Amino acid sequence: MTAYKRQRRELNSFAHSDYMAVDRVKSDYVDEIFVQQGSQTLQSDGFRQFFADNRWWLVPYAAFCVLRDRYHTARFADWKEHATYSSKAIEAFCAQTPEVQKIFYVQYHLWLQLRRAAEYARSKGVALKGDLPIGVYRDSVETWMHPDFFNMDCQTGTPPDKFTPNGQNWGFPTYRWEQPTAAHHRQPATIYEWFSLRFAHMEQFFDAFRIDHVIGFFRIWEIPQQYVYATCGHFSPALPMSEAEIGQMGLSFRRDMMTRPLVNDYLLQKIFGLHAPYVREHFLTAKAYGLYDIKPEYDTQVKVLRHFEGRNDENSLWIKEGLMRLLQNVLFVEDPRQAEMYHPRFGAYNEPAYEVLTPEEKDAFMRLYNNYYYERHNAFWGFEAYRKLSRLLSETRMLVCAEDLGMLPACVEPTLDALRILTLQVQDMPKQHGFEFAHLDAYPYRSVATFDTHDMAPMRLWWEENQGRTQRYYATMLQKQGRAPQTMPAQIAEEIVARHLYCSSMVCMFSLQDWLAIDNTLRGKNVREERINQPYDSYNQWCYRMHIGLEDLLEAKQLNTKIRTMISRSQRMEKE
Repeated sequence: MTAYKRQRRELNSFAHSDYMAVDRVKSDYVDEIFVQQGSQTLQSDGFRQFFADNRWWLVPYAAFCVLRDRYHTARFADWKEHATYSSKAIEAFCAQTPEVQKIFYVQYHLWLQLRRAAEYARSKGVALKGDLPIGVYRDSVETWMHPDFFNMDCQTGTPPDKFTPNGQNWGFPTYRWEQPTAAHHRQPATIYEWFSLRFAHMEQFFDAFRIDHVIGFFRIWEIPQQYVYATCGHFSPALPMSEAEIGQMGLSFRRDMMTRPLVNDYLLQKIFGLHAPYVREHFLTAKAYGLYDIKPEYDTQVKVLRHFEGRNDENSLWIKEGLMRLLQNVLFVEDPRQAEMYHPRFGAYNEPAYEVLTPEEKDAFMRLYNNYYYERHNAFWGFEAYRKLSRLLSETRMLVCAEDLGMLPACVEPTLDALRILTLQVQDMPKQHGFEFAHLDAYPYRSVATFDTHDMAPMRLWWEENQGRTQRYYATMLQKQGRAPQTMPAQIAEEIVARHLYCSSMVCMFSLQDWLAIDNTLRGKNVREERINQPYDSYNQWCYRMHIGLEDLLEAKQLNTKIRTMISRSQRMEKE
């Protein structure tokens, strides 16, 4: 214990959270404490009851962890005889594998600790809010056990935008909503039952939960597995177009020309410059009319990525990126599950394939493109989301909140309202088109009001990031005259928090960083260390930690009194 206490002091001295180091120390501790106490714990009545209630997920999860460590990979396709999940085989495996006992022990203590924290919070009138991610990891125990619940040949992400021109590829599979499978002991027979079991487990600890990326239950951006970039994805579910329908919109559909990359000498010279001859010789096959096909060994982005793996010189990176761009130079994407059905490629009007169309063909393409992305699916997506969410949420007692930020189809707001799901309101991301900032008084009652989220800059950092935006906020939302301060004063932070507390939203939430911003003596010194996540940075690590301890917060009488007064005056709690 002396060694562990020393390591704890060292890790706690850091301004950031070195979670990898914390994990190593805790893992070593678990190894030792299990040797000392594991047998006694696993023979206790409390553990036996926990095991009986949770065996249906605990046994497969423990087996997954052991197999992952044995094979040094979570890719269960490489697990030989255990590549395909079998409940009987896994029961036998766990009976013969002592390593699973430590995982049982750890999960039992995690369950005890979280349950005790939840019970203590409830005893103080505090509700805990959980989180429901939109997807699961591709190489996870869920996909291993229930491959029929997921489209393993696809990936989830987001289409391109001004921040990410290639879109985002999150990598995890999409849900296969209508695929039942044979049920095992206490195992779900459908994906709806799988969600129901998850909710039932969450209810032990949480009184509310957030649905991450709720738009994914309306429609998700689905990317075929052979693509690295999200540009050639499509919405799912969707209503793809047939060749006949495309023709009715005025565009003569040519499958070979419109669904396969258009490659000609002009484009090669434009993209590759002096490397164009090398690319022609090694990666392309010439065909008629000065056009080229990409060789089969390089005809997907995944194949290109593998070919250039480990080659980081400037020329290789240039050629690799150029080939990636060629492979997405199409007008239509073929639907992976419906033969001879097509989706107009997102942003195809920016590609060279669009430029070779005649003016009449361009007009026809834009008509069908705008119809597909802005008119065709609205009622369909609303119906699909209502059907899924009403069935999923009908049995849970938890308050349901949605993360519904970003560009949304018109069906989202009325569907969430009909299902009594709280929306998320962020003043810097107004739901009304044409506004830079949302008006707090216009927030709907069934909503969660906040100034920022974990994916955004906290309040003080937001204030400093864009002085022009801050000046407009200062003059319009805060109704102040003169030039806005370059750094956010405590009284301005307090005013913003108070204005949110007085808004009409049912729930108002602030991060710890924003609460501390109202006190000059307690706020952090380095405002840039307060940011939690930067979603566009793939190398970003969530390393934020509180710069002040709980004991010090309890002693902060002035701050606590101010917070209690603000909340009481806004009638978000009863006066004492």
